Amino acid sequence: FSVLLSSSEGFVVAEKIVLLTFISAVILMAILGNLLVMVAVCRDRQLRKIKTNYFIVSLAFADLLVSVLVMPFGAIELVQDNWIYGEMFCLVRTSLDVLLTTASILHLCCISLDRYYAICCQPLVYRNKMTPLRIAVMLGGCWVIPTFISFLPIMQGWNSIGIIDLIQQRQFNKASNSTYCIFMVNKPYAITCSVVAFYIPFLLMVLAYYRIYVTAREHARQIRVLQRAGAPADGRQHHPDQHSTHRMKTETKAAKTLCIIMGCFCLCWAPFFITNIVDPFINYTVPGKLWTAFLWLGYINSGLNPFLYAFLNKSFRRAFLIILCCGDERYRRPSILGQTVPCSTTTINGSTHVLR
Repeated sequence: FSVLLSSSEGFVVAEKIVLLTFISAVILMAILGNLLVMVAVCRDRQLRKIKTNYFIVSLAFADLLVSVLVMPFGAIELVQDNWIYGEMFCLVRTSLDVLLTTASILHLCCISLDRYYAICCQPLVYRNKMTPLRIAVMLGGCWVIPTFISFLPIMQGWNSIGIIDLIQQRQFNKASNSTYCIFMVNKPYAITCSVVAFYIPFLLMVLAYYRIYVTAREHARQIRVLQRAGAPADGRQHHPDQHSTHRMKTETKAAKTLCIIMGCFCLCWAPFFITNIVDPFINYTVPGKLWTAFLWLGYINSGLNPFLYAFLNKSFRRAFLIILCCGDERYRRPSILGQTVPCSTTTINGSTHVLR
């Protein structure tokens, strides 16, 4: 029996070490990645000129707060199997969790709408739609709207109406003498919270990305037509408008990048919000470990976006390399003043002259 007991304890210790290592890697990845995004946009003038990057910086700030204010306390409770910070801080931590993760999702929704206007509309329409005032209002909404489903109802206890006895039963484990920070929701709150925090943004993102996909596919077809344009009867080759072709290629690549980000978002958050709505209707029978797995899968999304930008966006990749390589000149954009002026030659009275 003692041998079996020591083996079991050794397995539990090893399991906790693996779990702590994984969680620490997720938190570190989220902190460093989002800090890198914020510093990159602040230091790179070209990145600051792009309106979408205002949403990306605010998104990175929300994800950074998730990794600093929410994940560590969840990790401590998970590894220690006990909540040691009291009931009031449990409510604050839960409210911050709902607030910041919802803000992160709403930022992704705003980014998709911004890209929709940029890619699917004419440049003049985009400039009229995405004015500085409208961007400020959208950013404000990303932070204000989540407060109505986080601090307000949670501090007032609206989420626990009708299930207080069940929550109190699960908050304390008599067998292990452990206390837990339990967040359970009744049916009205589950539906309201899930619809506002996930399903409405998800629907808007799907519609926006579908239109982006259709437009990008049409642009790709136009690029192929321009590239296959044959020579006319006089033997001279028609060259397509390089500016238009470059813009189409850029928009097509941006659409693919955002679709990948969208796919990762769905993969990370859909399991949690589907379970969040289903659980109250099946008498809260979803296992606690499954809840924890789905929640941390959603947290991983907060550390994933910076790496998607790094690998899929050339401008961000260049800015990251400049920061990580301490301003190495190899990764800087060529200066306009330092570029060689295009030259051509002509012959006048038998002598060759260079025209700049």
